[in-house]
Amino acid sequence: MIKRQIVIVGGGFSGTALAIQLLRQNNDQVAITLIEPRDDLGEGVAYSTQDPAHRINVPAARMQLSEHEQGDFDRWYRQQPAFSADPASLCQDGAVYPQRRQFAKYLRAQLRHALQGSSVSFQHIHDYARDYRDGYLYTERGAHYPVDQLVLAISHPAPVIPSVFEGVSADANVVTDPWQPHALTSIDKDACIAIIGTGLTMSDVVASLRRQGHRGRIHAISRRGQLPRSNLSGPSYPEYRLSPLSPSPRTVREWLKYVRQNVVIAAQQQLPWQVVVDDVRRQGQAIWQQFDLAEQRRFLRHLRPWWDVHRYRIAPQVARVLADCLASSQLQIHAARLRAVYRVADQFALTLDLRRGGTKKLLVDNIVLTTGPAHQQLIASQPLLTSLQAQQLITPDPLGLGIAVNAQSQAITPAGEVNTRLFVVGPAARGRFGELMGLPQVADHAQSVAMQLVNRSYQPISERCPHDVQ
Repeated sequence: MIKRQIVIVGGGFSGTALAIQLLRQNNDQVAITLIEPRDDLGEGVAYSTQDPAHRINVPAARMQLSEHEQGDFDRWYRQQPAFSADPASLCQDGAVYPQRRQFAKYLRAQLRHALQGSSVSFQHIHDYARDYRDGYLYTERGAHYPVDQLVLAISHPAPVIPSVFEGVSADANVVTDPWQPHALTSIDKDACIAIIGTGLTMSDVVASLRRQGHRGRIHAISRRGQLPRSNLSGPSYPEYRLSPLSPSPRTVREWLKYVRQNVVIAAQQQLPWQVVVDDVRRQGQAIWQQFDLAEQRRFLRHLRPWWDVHRYRIAPQVARVLADCLASSQLQIHAARLRAVYRVADQFALTLDLRRGGTKKLLVDNIVLTTGPAHQQLIASQPLLTSLQAQQLITPDPLGLGIAVNAQSQAITPAGEVNTRLFVVGPAARGRFGELMGLPQVADHAQSVAMQLVNRSYQPISERCPHDVQ
C-alpha cells in the first residue's frame, strides 16, 4: 500500500508536537518524515539552551500537548531525577518552573511513547530542507523525499543586526546572538555591559551572567524601558472570566478600556491583574480575528509592547534575579533610542536619546543584542521558504509576522489562492491567529493541523505523477 507522505520541516516544539499528534491518530495510511538537522527533537531556539538559569516562563502545570492532558508535564517532571537535583525549581506556592531543557526532554519522551503505540511510519532526517519542486523536497545533502502534504514548522529566524551596529557587529566584544552556545562565557566578570532590548531574552541574559558570577554594571536599553512582569508566586487564585459586556468591544481602544475595567473589578475581589490577562489570552485568537487589518496594525503599532510585557511573563526565580540586580543598581534600565555606537579605545561609546528628553552617553566593554528573532525576515531566512516564495506558493502575511495562511492553516499564494497541500504550524501562522507564541496555544494549533492532515484524502505523489529524480 502506498502511503500518504506528510513531510514536516522543523523539529522544534511546533514540528515535534505535530508529529506526536499525527502518531496518536494512528492512521496507517500515513507516513511522516520530519526534517530537522539537530540530533534531538523538541528543542528549537526556546528549549535547546543548556544554561540552568533558563527556566520555563509559566508553571509546569500549564504546559501540555493537548487540553485534556492538563498538568501532564508537571506530573512527569516531578518523577524525574532532575526535580530532586534542582530544588530551586519549586516555589513556595508548590508550582514548579523547571530548567527549559527539561521540557524538550518531556517532548521526546512523549514522542517515544507515541511511536510505541502507533503503526504510523516515522523518520527523522538529520538534514536541512533546501528546495521543493515537482512534489519532492530536496535537502542540503542532496537527498529527496516525496511530498503529498508539506508542513512548515519554521518559526524563529536569527536576529537582524540593527543598522546602528553595522560598524561594530564583527567585533569580538559584541554578541549578536546570545542563543549561540557559550556566547556569554568570554565576557569578563567585571566588564560593563550594554544589553540592547529589555524583554524575555534580556532577562535570560542577566540570569546567565548572574549565574556566572558577573560583578560589573549592566545597562539594558529599549525605547520604552519596559521589563517583563513576573508570574504569580504565592496563593493560588481562581480562574477569572471577563465581565459580560454587550455589545462586545470591537476596536483595540475599546478592548483596552474593557481590560482596564476588568483589572479594577478583579482588584475589588482581591484578584491580581494577571488573572485578567490570562483570560484575555484564552480568548486571544477570537479577539484577534474579529479585528480588521487596520485595527490589527493599530494594536501592533501602539499596544503590542505593553501586551508583551504583561502576557509573556517570567519565572519567579528569574524575576528575583532581576529585582536583586535592580536593587543593587548593578542593573540599570534606560528608556531610550540608541542613536550611535562607536569604538573609543578599548570600549564602546553609546549615545542614547532618552524617552523623556535629553541625551545620555554610556561607555561599556561589551554589547549583547537581545532584540529577538526577525520575524519579518522569516521567508528570506530559509532557502526552502525563498524557494516556495519564488514559485508563488507562499507569501508573507500582511502584517509581516510570518506566512499568510487561511483559517485552516493552509498557505495562501501571492494571488490569494489557497494551497491545499501546504500547511503552516506554530508562530509563523500568527498573522492569522494572533495568539500563537506561547503554550498552550501552539500545542492546540498543532493538534488542529494534525486533525486536518489525517482527515483529508489525497492521491499519493507516486500515483499522481511518477517522477524519476536524478
